[in-house]
Amino acid sequence: MHAPTQAALVTGCALALGACKPSAKSDAAPSASASAQRGTAQSPWLIGMSQCNLGEPWRVQMNQDVKLAAEKHPNLKVVFKDAQNDSLRQRAQVEELVAQKIDLLIISPKEAAPLTQPVAEAHRKKIPVIVLDRGVQGDEFTTFIGADNVKIGREAGKWAVKALGGKGLIVELEGLMTSTPGQDRHKGFREGLELEKHPDLKVVFEADMQWLEPNARKEMESALTTQKKIDLVYAHNDPGAHGAYLAAKAASRDKEMKLIGIDALPHEGVEYVKQGILDATFLYPTGGVEAIDTALDLLAGKSVPKKVVLGTRAFTKDNVSLGGEAIP
Repeated sequence: MHAPTQAALVTGCALALGACKPSAKSDAAPSASASAQRGTAQSPWLIGMSQCNLGEPWRVQMNQDVKLAAEKHPNLKVVFKDAQNDSLRQRAQVEELVAQKIDLLIISPKEAAPLTQPVAEAHRKKIPVIVLDRGVQGDEFTTFIGADNVKIGREAGKWAVKALGGKGLIVELEGLMTSTPGQDRHKGFREGLELEKHPDLKVVFEADMQWLEPNARKEMESALTTQKKIDLVYAHNDPGAHGAYLAAKAASRDKEMKLIGIDALPHEGVEYVKQGILDATFLYPTGGVEAIDTALDLLAGKSVPKKVVLGTRAFTKDNVSLGGEAIP
């Protein structure tokens, strides 16, 4: 099955007033490297795509979404770079792309702080920069596209409270906590749990598994060793939740707990829910298609919003066959 297309919710616009103020728009300055001849099938626009790693299935899907969307436009050419989970390598790759005279940069940074300067330097050279999924510090970029990780985490927390009846022992397996999604998914989850209102609900173990399934399995093994009872596991992505499941199953304890993940790729998280491995997963859209659509607007000299927030859906055993449930 295919995950339903998500409507992009544009922030910074006073929808109640029926219009967006000009200040909510980013500059659509064309690339300094662009010439009058660029943008044709014979001389396509050159887009640099800086991906922080391809060790996560979700990021492989993001690159695939960007590739397929770009292939529909003969006037675009995308050069992909894989930083292999190394911020210094990603920084060097961004500098390399800029030196190659790209017309536009799409970047999904490993971490905010180390990638802020190279992104800012590209922006100062009048290269439009689309920051995808993970943010950087400051505002020296053209536009940010991504889902609301705090909201997704909050919804996961609310789901956990309801599923446990307001009491139980929870394990949280965190994504990379030096990345903005990891921080936001943690923050939102704690907001959704409202621990101050639920004294019988406790987070008894938390660890940074850095988005990787093998790390999650290892951390879950530690949790199983130290915790005699676990009622629910919240992992910041579906590979992390699957790693927790494998550890629990190996210990013959998988039936005692519920598992929640985030990403909801059709062949991964959604399939895990169908198989009864996960109890819930929340959609985190890649934004690949939206990034190419935005790139086309920028290269055409159009203004775009400074921030675009993508929607989400919840998938559970009760709704997975219906395509999940949209979260307003």
